[in-house]
Amino acid sequence: MSVRVVLLSHSADVARGVADLAGQMASTATVVPVGGTADGRLGTDADALEAAVGAGLDAGEEVAVLVDLGSAVLTARTVLADLPDVAAVALVDAPFVEGAVAAVVTASTGAGLAEVVAQAELARDLRKG
Repeated sequence: MSVRVVLLSHSADVARGVADLAGQMASTATVVPVGGTADGRLGTDADALEAAVGAGLDAGEEVAVLVDLGSAVLTARTVLADLPDVAAVALVDAPFVEGAVAAVVTASTGAGLAEVVAQAELARDLRKG
């Protein structure tokens, strides 16, 4: 079973940019950017997130969801709480950019959801200086 990585951001540009970056490092993984509101403003769109996660589940994939800021966590938790197959979906506690790259690269190896989540969450401890 493959893992789809869904990136929820308050900004469509940020979601697409991080998806592009991560996707270039692992082109075989499925990365879905979900950013901004339905009318193009900054914010999160619960319906778009639900559609992205649902499409993955419908395709038989597991889904890892990464979010950028605090209120996106609330949106994700609300959407994920209503899903019938909660075991196949994880809200990842990782930095958005580094976690996304780690998740996508790991997903491209065929790893399962638990390993994708674990590798993304390790990005919290990466030192830059």
